Amino acid sequence: MALNLVMFGPPGAGKGTQARRLADERGIPQISTGDILREAVQAETELGLQAKAVMDAGELVSDAIVVGIARERLARDDTARGFILDGFPRTVAQASALDTMLNGRDPLVIVELAVPDETLVRRLSRRRVCSDCGAIGTPQSDGPGTDRCTACDGPLVQRSDDREEVVRERLRVYREQTSPLVEFYGRRPTYHSVDGDRAPEVVAKAVGDAVDASIGAAP
Repeated sequence: MALNLVMFGPPGAGKGTQARRLADERGIPQISTGDILREAVQAETELGLQAKAVMDAGELVSDAIVVGIARERLARDDTARGFILDGFPRTVAQASALDTMLNGRDPLVIVELAVPDETLVRRLSRRRVCSDCGAIGTPQSDGPGTDRCTACDGPLVQRSDDREEVVRERLRVYREQTSPLVEFYGRRPTYHSVDGDRAPEVVAKAVGDAVDASIGAAP
């Protein structure tokens, strides 16, 4: 049975880490909305050119364009054994379109990583990015200028959107946008809310258990 999975959670919940880990374990692609948008733009596909025009104008890419790009990506051969969607769907309209795309395929499994806002604020406000290579790290001390990237020894700096006041606003917007998705998916037997406020390996086991339970219960 193929594993068709949507993983979502607030900024800082560890969604990307868990999606990559599960994708590696199961041998299926992790499909990030940002990645497939950039790929479509670089390839200059019809939808990619439309997306570029919208982004160049400083506007949000429409559901129709995002759905079209996701549909093209999910039609590739490497998704035959399943996929993990990271960042899609973001709206109920996108979720409904995804259901239509998956007609005739194995059931969709949905995993939400739930983490309290205060934990997320603490995680993100301590996060740093290497100004040389872009790797993400966490300061090992509180002194200025004492933390270096473990990958290239470049200086670690704070992203502007990781400041506490910005993080809180990002979380407010996320909750507002995501609550309709939770309502859309919440009653499905393949929907699971996993406590993400634990060590990464503990969360990984819980995610794996939730996935296995959904696959085992599928007709």
